[in-house]
Amino acid sequence: MTTLVFGHKAPDTDSTGSPLIWEWFLNHTGTKAEARLLGEPNTEAKFVAERWGFDLPALLTDIDDDQPCVIVDTNNPAELPANINNADIRGIIDHHKLVGGLETKGPIDITVRPLACTATIMYDLMGDHAAEMPDAIKGLMLSCILSDTLEFRSPTTTDRDRDLAVALAGQLGIAINDYAAEMFAAKSDVSAFSDAELLRMDSKEFAVDGTKFRVSVLETTAPDIVLDRKASLLSSMADVATEDGVDQVLLFVVDILKEEATLLIANEMCKTVAEKSFGVTVTEDHVILPGIMSRKKQIIPALKI
Repeated sequence: MTTLVFGHKAPDTDSTGSPLIWEWFLNHTGTKAEARLLGEPNTEAKFVAERWGFDLPALLTDIDDDQPCVIVDTNNPAELPANINNADIRGIIDHHKLVGGLETKGPIDITVRPLACTATIMYDLMGDHAAEMPDAIKGLMLSCILSDTLEFRSPTTTDRDRDLAVALAGQLGIAINDYAAEMFAAKSDVSAFSDAELLRMDSKEFAVDGTKFRVSVLETTAPDIVLDRKASLLSSMADVATEDGVDQVLLFVVDILKEEATLLIANEMCKTVAEKSFGVTVTEDHVILPGIMSRKKQIIPALKI
């Protein structure tokens, strides 16, 4: 039976590229596998897939009982198919904190490492087989690392991520600065998306002391494209929160080049969260957070209400 490989909902580059990378590895080592997506990937992920000659994986809306699968780039049941605990989870490869709530049908292989990118972990797990990766898979891996580290600007970046990216770029004959600029330009092109789509594009659900948040992050080299729509985004947050069954949407617009985030302040709850979590004083409908770039390391762990 074919093993399905997938990441989290609202797929970014790592959660789009890593299933394709692991699909290659499993098939290369004798396990029939196919990558899947749990949602529409962002513009950068689409650019990367096309750049390296891949069709986007098919959409998986739910999963059948006993379906073999490998979960990558998450271990959070809220980011996975509703029926995930009835599937046959064979493995988890991730770089986020453990959330809890997943159940398996037996012992499985789990690798969770404090690296910036799932693809970096996959390279290390491949062992000698990593040397057999075709250029297209190397390109996906490089792209995942550059995306998750924001070209090494993110505080999640480790020496291992950086060293692997530099090695892969050398093998592919790619200038990292130029290629990363192409990726970030693709990520910044969000003009075709509705407000609701932007609020869900790169988002994760987290609960803080019983309050449910959709924490959305838009990483861009052109923040004005998003911030020029601030009024309509603010007015859309309540509807998105209601539709998604959360108490509040938090939108962080990360300026990759300035290395700062702008948090939109929709109401008193957002203001309280901003002031308690980041030690700022809020006087407008937004607040700038210098140095804040990582949801995983700097935003989620800091959230207070």
